[in-house]
Amino acid sequence: MDTDFATGSQKRHGYGFRSRKPQVALRQTRQRPMMRQSNGEKESRESMNKIRLAVQLVFTIVTNGYLYGFMNGKIYQGNLKYVCVPGLNCYSCPGAVMSCPIGALQALLNQQGFTVPFGVLGFFFVFGSLLGRVVCGWLCPFGLVQDLLHKIPVFRKWKRLPFHKILKYGKYVTLVLLVGVGSLFLFGGFAKIPAFCKYLCPSGTLLGALPLLGRNELLRSQIGGLFYWKLGVLLFLLILSIKVYRPFCQYLCPLGAIYGWFNRFSLVQIRWEKEKCISCGACERACPVALDVQEISVSPECIRCGKCVGACPTKCLQFSGFKTGSVVSGEKET
Repeated sequence: MDTDFATGSQKRHGYGFRSRKPQVALRQTRQRPMMRQSNGEKESRESMNKIRLAVQLVFTIVTNGYLYGFMNGKIYQGNLKYVCVPGLNCYSCPGAVMSCPIGALQALLNQQGFTVPFGVLGFFFVFGSLLGRVVCGWLCPFGLVQDLLHKIPVFRKWKRLPFHKILKYGKYVTLVLLVGVGSLFLFGGFAKIPAFCKYLCPSGTLLGALPLLGRNELLRSQIGGLFYWKLGVLLFLLILSIKVYRPFCQYLCPLGAIYGWFNRFSLVQIRWEKEKCISCGACERACPVALDVQEISVSPECIRCGKCVGACPTKCLQFSGFKTGSVVSGEKET
């Protein structure tokens, strides 16, 4: 066997092959920065997740913090109930101090005759234009419930259901048929019905019906088939949330359908600086709804949760209006 010390290669029977030692050393030098980078990704991702969880908890407590209602099974009916919160927030929840915009829209559509609900439509336009589906990712109590359930370490997690490309239109069907057509044309006796709230809304069952039933014996005596239907819907979605990320938000929520229309042009965006991108795929792996980098923020499915921002090693993804490095890691801008 002859050795060529200048090239670090060895020759046997006229066929050259390189020594493995230089390759091992080279491989080790390449791996070190990648390991540091992945640790940095993990720290940034955890910081973003903590910030978002804190905002979700605070917002849920502030908008559903009427303790007297929970203790006595009473619904708050003060002046704040004339104000809507941007997320799904059941009017009948004993802890709710403000109203749900979907409930308000149905109440106006339930009136005799037909009048265009300009006030609620304007509300959607303002919050949609400002935030888009940031509302879903950061300010929705039922979204928080699904997030927490998905953290339970059982089952192999799915980001989407099979046939997602078809099922994702379910939320638009819910918006049109239950919130729109149902509220206009379905009657219970002589009164119109808020069809989404009555037949589907799992948030109303969890945060409204169950706490009220727990404190009111008269209501418990009136339980019928409709309650068991809604309880079944709720249990199905809660169990499914352990396996699939936010199934109600992805496939059934009419509020997500509305805010999704604003994602492309809302004030708050997640900007992609293409020249900084190294195509590592960290953002796509972190995205809980399986979007690619070009779909992030502009897709109606993006809830602007910020996981992609926290995962990006080069900070080529940033929330519009501020530098994510200063928010996620606490570093000061120079």
